[in-house]
Amino acid sequence: MAEHTPQEVADKFIDKLKASPFVMIGLDGSDQHREPMTAQIDDDQPNTLFFFAGRGNRIADGGRAMAQFVSKGHDFFACLDGVVSRDDDRAEIDKLWNKAAEAYFPGGKADPDLTLLRFDIDSAELWETDIALSGRLKMLFGGTIKPQENSSHAVVDTVA
Repeated sequence: MAEHTPQEVADKFIDKLKASPFVMIGLDGSDQHREPMTAQIDDDQPNTLFFFAGRGNRIADGGRAMAQFVSKGHDFFACLDGVVSRDDDRAEIDKLWNKAAEAYFPGGKADPDLTLLRFDIDSAELWETDIALSGRLKMLFGGTIKPQENSSHAVVDTVA
């Protein structure tokens, strides 16, 4: 596998996140564990993830936060740093609303407990661990994997 540019790795991250939109997220300095949440992606707002949450959710008060992501195939990892804030913009809620959100909020978009949280990503560290086919064969038979057959890594200020 050839070395990928940071932008190529960031693009792959967005594709992987769309395929499996689950992250573990928590506020910096909190003594509470991180929790799994389903990220909503608005392609018109790069470097931002949205979450439908209850008003009492442990990250609903906002602040600096960190989120971790592991792809469905365990071949891509991300650590995202940024800021969580409330964004109860009705147009954004309408745009992102889906059946999964509806399952958690029986009152629908008008549910009094519903809040839309936005996570503005300041920086990210991304790892792609999908080893090339030639590298996998070498692993099976005890060979040495060359760097061009190994994974990609990028530290980026943007995932757009």
